[in-house]
Amino acid sequence: MRIPRIFHPEKIQQQGILALSQEGAGHIGRVLRMQVSQIVCLFDNSGDEYLAAITQISKKSVIVNITERIERNLESPLDIHLGQVISRGDKMEFTIQKSVELGVNTITPLISERCGVKLDPARFAKKLGQWQKISIGACEQCGRNIVPLIRPIMSLEDWVKEDNNILKLNLHPNATSSINTLPENFSKVRLLIGPEGGLSAQEIENTHDHQFKDILLGPRVLRTETAALTAITALQVRFGDLG
Repeated sequence: MRIPRIFHPEKIQQQGILALSQEGAGHIGRVLRMQVSQIVCLFDNSGDEYLAAITQISKKSVIVNITERIERNLESPLDIHLGQVISRGDKMEFTIQKSVELGVNTITPLISERCGVKLDPARFAKKLGQWQKISIGACEQCGRNIVPLIRPIMSLEDWVKEDNNILKLNLHPNATSSINTLPENFSKVRLLIGPEGGLSAQEIENTHDHQFKDILLGPRVLRTETAALTAITALQVRFGDLG
């Protein structure tokens, strides 16, 4: 049986007794229904993971005893920052979950002219919390020990202005370049994925003004969530850690 992996939001000491967070305790007690003496694997964003034995358990709290620290790095050598225009329904959640599994380091949800999601600031704040939990859950599942950051929602116009010194990519159906034609001397990339209706002509021009390079994935038009995951996979195969 696979040892359950649980994210702990505070720094873990190498040995000793530890009370798990409310979220971690709830998952172990109510969802997994684990018992005293069973083993869990904890990680805290330090890059290491810790084996721990459950010593006390209830519906609201779990106490564990840290028994071993393990150095285990599953991070890709390619640092990918995904700028994803917010998509409708559960498509955004799907994109976040799968992009984390594929090794993305940072995700910024974006608002563009043709963004189909209209929420007030309070709803956006709630969504942001949900998306970060999805990122944590994806790490617990796939084995990553560093949780990618879900940045606050921002406008596409502001996002494209950032970090001019790294490779910036925008998927475009009329591009003449592909991922296979990109240079091999980079370790960071900002990947822009537009909305279901595509970017406007002005937005595309704005990306060019800020050194974005148009790339083509193939002859077919992909949905926004398919485009994101396909591009991330192709980048990881060529420059990262997917073989």
